[in-house]
Amino acid sequence: MSAQPDIRTLSDEDLEQALVDLGEKPFRARQVSEWLWTHAAGSFEEMTSLGKGLREKLDASFSLGRIDQVEAQYSRDGTVKCAFQIDGDAHRVVEGVLIPTTKRLTACISSQVGCSLACKFCATGKLKLLKNLTSGEMFDQVQMLNEMAHERQGKGLSNIVYMGMGEPLLNYRNVLESVDRITGTPGLAMSPKRITVSTAGIAKAIRRLGDDEVKFNLALSLHAANDEKRNHIMAINETNNLAVLAEALQHFHGKTGTRPTFEFIVFKDFNDGLQDARELADFCRNVPCKINLIEYNPIDGGEFEQTTPQRLDDFVALLEDRNLIVNVRRSRGKDIDAACGQLVNKNAAGVQAPRK
Repeated sequence: MSAQPDIRTLSDEDLEQALVDLGEKPFRARQVSEWLWTHAAGSFEEMTSLGKGLREKLDASFSLGRIDQVEAQYSRDGTVKCAFQIDGDAHRVVEGVLIPTTKRLTACISSQVGCSLACKFCATGKLKLLKNLTSGEMFDQVQMLNEMAHERQGKGLSNIVYMGMGEPLLNYRNVLESVDRITGTPGLAMSPKRITVSTAGIAKAIRRLGDDEVKFNLALSLHAANDEKRNHIMAINETNNLAVLAEALQHFHGKTGTRPTFEFIVFKDFNDGLQDARELADFCRNVPCKINLIEYNPIDGGEFEQTTPQRLDDFVALLEDRNLIVNVRRSRGKDIDAACGQLVNKNAAGVQAPRK
């Protein structure tokens, strides 16, 4: 890595001051930002509307490193999983997924290299946490997947979900900065209502999202609506139990007016019974919400199996009888391990990084 500061970590105000310190006019900051966030320049030399002297000053003062796409896998259903290398380090790789459906083109991006939460149903949870991604590194995933969407589908992304590797709310500042770049001008000018940030349940950070009055959507990876079962599969619940989460979600909804989505993977003979559905329905009384039921995608060494169609149908019927909004999400990209919970950190040789 370069010893020079990464120019994309500067705020707009800091960038303007840095350019003034280099003897430039303040308006140059807007021009540089357009190259960084709208045109996704990979070097200062590409900034051809700037004079050579300014480009040389920038090159001498800052680094400009983007992530590298090192691999792409293509599913039979059109899903594409990309491996992105961070900092030129073969052991720092994250995965992003382009998911096409008849109505949407979604980019699923990562917020951390690895993860510290160790949820039992998630392949990423078997890895150690190596790095919080910068706002620029998350922006790059979106920008590159957007380019791929144009090339393969003839149109750009319609939605972005922070549901890849890592826990976004443990990288709070950088995630929100990346959303600002994706939704801003200079930037990709996407609507924040097309963006969903998913969390395993960091109550303090959920409250903070409310206080910050964010405009994007929030999804909670719930997966069980009683503390004993949730403790078993998600250790984070031991310090962020359902009562604490309910209060945080109420605060979030009260501040933003946004209805959270509860993500619920249905595991065979674990959380797929009618009592589990009743507990979920009861939890949904805490806040206006939507429910996404997700089929389980097996991982190496996992202890769970996918529920049966009949039990899933019965589960859905009970929730709908309670007048709840329920969607059943069918996983895509399973043949390339790109489905929910299957993303893992691999280096260029395909070797999984160990968890310590």
